[in-house]
Amino acid sequence: MQTQLKVKLSFFNFLQYFIWGSWYVSMGIYLEKTLGFGGQQIGAAYGAFAIGSMISPFFVGLIADRYFASEKMLATLALAGGVALCLLPLFTEFLPFYVTLILYCALYTPTLALGNSLALHHLEDATTAFPRVKLWSAVGWIGGGVTLSFVLKGEQSPVQFYLAGGASIVLGIFSLALPHTPPQKTGKDVSLGELLGLDALSLLRKPSFAIFIVCMFLICVPLYFYFVMMGIYLTELEWEGIAGKMTLAQVSDVIFMFMLPIMLKRLGYKKTIFLGILAWCLRYFFVAKSVSMAGMAAPLIFGAILLHGVCYDFLFIAGQLYVDDEANPRIRAACQGFIAFILWGVGAFVGTMLAGKVLAMHEVTNAAGATVHDWARIWPVPAVLSAGVLIVFALFFREPKPKASQEGGIQTG
Repeated sequence: MQTQLKVKLSFFNFLQYFIWGSWYVSMGIYLEKTLGFGGQQIGAAYGAFAIGSMISPFFVGLIADRYFASEKMLATLALAGGVALCLLPLFTEFLPFYVTLILYCALYTPTLALGNSLALHHLEDATTAFPRVKLWSAVGWIGGGVTLSFVLKGEQSPVQFYLAGGASIVLGIFSLALPHTPPQKTGKDVSLGELLGLDALSLLRKPSFAIFIVCMFLICVPLYFYFVMMGIYLTELEWEGIAGKMTLAQVSDVIFMFMLPIMLKRLGYKKTIFLGILAWCLRYFFVAKSVSMAGMAAPLIFGAILLHGVCYDFLFIAGQLYVDDEANPRIRAACQGFIAFILWGVGAFVGTMLAGKVLAMHEVTNAAGATVHDWARIWPVPAVLSAGVLIVFALFFREPKPKASQEGGIQTG
């Protein structure tokens, strides 16, 4: 059932994350090695994604929900985003590059929530079907990283933005083939609360939901150390094909995406999300140990990369399903928008800015006169922060009560 729909949604997710995987991992390398930007500038550049995430709810709430069907809004955003990506290589100074990157991110980030909302709206068995469709996002990220590293060899080149821009234009055209999803608030006044997904705040009266939101915000702070710093760390270790090698994370993602529905049914939300946070702690422990264990550095780093499936699927995809399960149909879209605002907006901004500051604080000059970093002091910071979040979650989050299957819930034990 719904085979054609699932194929379309799978290809949409593939293209959407092919774009992201084409530039996100390698941008830090390009900014430092090609443009000569410092740690705080690199952190701020990654924070552009967060700023875009905080801007986009206003744009989507004022325009998309009132005047455009979701598939048409997705097409418009992707086409405009493709143009913005192709403009990025024109700028070698920080300010124009940063402003253009913010513009692009403000166009791209709404597609994440809109795409999820459209899929959850049309899929009949979201608990099982959504992870199956979503796993193609991991395949797309692999495609972007492998193409950039091994085909184009463009990690330190602006070609990464042209690759992503071309894929974004293809995504825009394909989005028009998605099922028609009319605007939900035609002719209605939209409040500030609706723009930000604050209708979801009614769920914060549930203590466990409030703890969940707090922990999701807190884990985003150490989380973005990985995305801001990993490419730079591996470059200083003189690795080659970094973006391609790091797509092993998405191979892990595909495997654990298949396991997610089984884990949720057997373990419930608390234990599954706990494992997701624990994986972040282990990831940073492995990377921190790799600094002092030269002979074991590569196995430890690959171990950290391969933990990604647990880190991402058991935390974020499980978290999105938890939010969808807790929300009633009236506020479901608002809840997805709110969690996106926390994850990719406020949490990402704090995390990337802190990561950039820590990176800048530990810049040193090596014997050859090049700027490198004191990784032995850097990597323990996110490791300790992640462990703190794990303790808070374990102590205070409570497993939600099981819901009947006809209510769209999932039996959790």
